[in-house]
Amino acid sequence: MLELPNTFDHYGTSVAWGHMGDSPPLVLLHGTPFSSQVWRRIAPLLASRFTVYFFDLIGYGQSEKRDGQDVSLNVQNDLLAALFAHWDLDKPEVLAHDFGGATAMRAWHLNDLRYSRLTIFDAVVVRPWGSPFVAHVRQHEAAFSGMPPYMHAALLRAYLQTAACLPLSEEAFDVYMRPWLGNVGQPAFYRQIAQMDQAQTDEIQDHYGPMDCEVRVLWGDKDHWVPFKQGQEFANLIAGGQITRIENAGHLVQEDAPEAVVEAMLDRCD
Repeated sequence: MLELPNTFDHYGTSVAWGHMGDSPPLVLLHGTPFSSQVWRRIAPLLASRFTVYFFDLIGYGQSEKRDGQDVSLNVQNDLLAALFAHWDLDKPEVLAHDFGGATAMRAWHLNDLRYSRLTIFDAVVVRPWGSPFVAHVRQHEAAFSGMPPYMHAALLRAYLQTAACLPLSEEAFDVYMRPWLGNVGQPAFYRQIAQMDQAQTDEIQDHYGPMDCEVRVLWGDKDHWVPFKQGQEFANLIAGGQITRIENAGHLVQEDAPEAVVEAMLDRCD
């Protein structure tokens, strides 16, 4: 497990973060419904080449969760900009997945953050997105939040497995389920789903184009959450159509093929 011993106060909200290594900076951005622990098998290997910074988005993982909290994409890019300033980073490298990819793109276009390199994979960045399950939770958030814990645990476990191509291990289920259980975690899980809104990426999608940094797009070829064709569409917009297909990997590439992410990052350092 990655250790997040530090906290950052972002307008009264506590954000958990950690870092490792002692080289050029690299910031890792996780997605939903995960946490920085998606990098637990990747960050230690990258720390041989980078100072690796990782954190839990607002309302996720070990960061603060509370009733009435805004945990949408609308707040995550401002958090990223604040953390860049807190860490005194100027054009670090960024590795981003899922909503982390959306956060990286929103911060680029809305906060004028700049990166030396951007590696982005299986990201929620082009329309359409949002499953029937997401739409249903948005209509009935209170009912889901209040369901018996055993029902919630069963639903959460099934939902997480759909993110992967290969069967998730019991260790992975424990890592990803733990933040979303209990009196605080269960409503927080449905809170972040209920606040998902495609308008938060529509706001920037029409501005996508070549970026003034090196960009690499990777995508799992078995991603059923954000299909490969959407990855190709995104790569056409920002990377001249160049995309690396990760064979036999679903949306949660960090579990299905972590070695592909590590190889993509370290190959660029040689």
